[in-house]
Amino acid sequence: MELIRSDHPRYDEERKVFNALIDRRPEVIAKCTSPADVREALAYARTHDLEVAVRAGGHSVAGFSVNDGGIVIDVRDMAAIEVDPDRRTVRAEAGATWGEFDGATQAHGLATTGGRVSTTGVAGLTLGGGSGWLERKYGLTCDNLISVDLVTADGREVTASEDENPELFWALHGGGGNFGIATSFEFALHEVGPEVLAGLLLWPGDAGHELARTYRDMAYTAPDEFGSGLVFLTGPPEEFVPGHLQGQTVAAVAFLWSGDIADGMDVVAPLRALQPHADLAGPMPYTEFNRMIDDPPGLGNYWTADYHDEFPDEALDTFVKYGFERQSPHTQQILLPWGGAIARIEEDATPLTHRQVHWITHPFAMWEIHEDAEPNIEWAKGFRRDIAEYTNGGTYLNFIGREGEARIRAAYGDEKYERLQRVKAEWDPTNVFKGNQNIRPS
Repeated sequence: MELIRSDHPRYDEERKVFNALIDRRPEVIAKCTSPADVREALAYARTHDLEVAVRAGGHSVAGFSVNDGGIVIDVRDMAAIEVDPDRRTVRAEAGATWGEFDGATQAHGLATTGGRVSTTGVAGLTLGGGSGWLERKYGLTCDNLISVDLVTADGREVTASEDENPELFWALHGGGGNFGIATSFEFALHEVGPEVLAGLLLWPGDAGHELARTYRDMAYTAPDEFGSGLVFLTGPPEEFVPGHLQGQTVAAVAFLWSGDIADGMDVVAPLRALQPHADLAGPMPYTEFNRMIDDPPGLGNYWTADYHDEFPDEALDTFVKYGFERQSPHTQQILLPWGGAIARIEEDATPLTHRQVHWITHPFAMWEIHEDAEPNIEWAKGFRRDIAEYTNGGTYLNFIGREGEARIRAAYGDEKYERLQRVKAEWDPTNVFKGNQNIRPS
């Protein structure tokens, strides 16, 4: 285990996370290469009375991966991935990213639901639930878990599965990093790719209302193989984007079809009938699509999200209005359909509640760090206020920042939250792992 302090030449690089708004200075960063190192780092934290943050992908928008004056237990050097193509399973260490994961599994034409951004860490996405392009076909990432290895607050190495520590295993299906430091995960895999039908369809912003209604009327009821999102964004200055769309508000549909390509062409036909001005969709490698919307580094970020049981025209109008009122060309206004396999999981099978929800709105504010953050943050908060009458009160915690205990409770509901508190009390009674969407021990 390597300990990095403020006088180390790599200190500033090692403490940096993807959200450039986060500028925290831990006392020490413990670079771990094994579960034994993780145990040693936790012992160091106890001896020196240091608050603990756990760093894997570093993609927490709230900056939970780093702290001020404490210890960061950094597992990025634990990134081995072992695929068993015969059993269709994979074991991934906690420091792996989804880009690395997909690269290993796609060598065998296999995948499981992973992040929409390839630099996202396997650990954080999974423990928070795991929303991704394959979710309507194969469920959330956590729904594909077979087991999790972790180091507990008192330094024990344990495994959680359906047969071993089953209540802890239940809590790890969306309960976040509250119960220990995950060191590896075993997942079920599915036949996907290596080539899929996927890509991006772009329209001028003034087509947004018609596109939004067409999309709303087809996306939730589409076959499970259709993973998609409606996005308002600024046309990037890229060769593949027509000149008249560059620098302008555009409406777009990003999608991945995980079934037979010919069948996917039929499903996408209603969207193509609206004559997109840029059709960037077609057969492509699954791994390529999963890199298409990677976040540019060095930006300020503020995200939030809400669940919607229905999305009437009035809600669509509000969604589109805010799509035009984005305060930065980097910001995206996103609508995602759930349903499919997500809704077929029994409500009590995981801590996540509202599995029957139809839609998620996800204002995704990003801006150059030298610019004023406040208008961008207020844009996202303003959308939440104006869309509130069409929400059901729930949210997906991986899509939001630090929004308070009430929002955490809303993600689980009171009954499941209290069950999570009991699991927390058993495995982390002193709340060592509080640098997260925290669940207080009962």
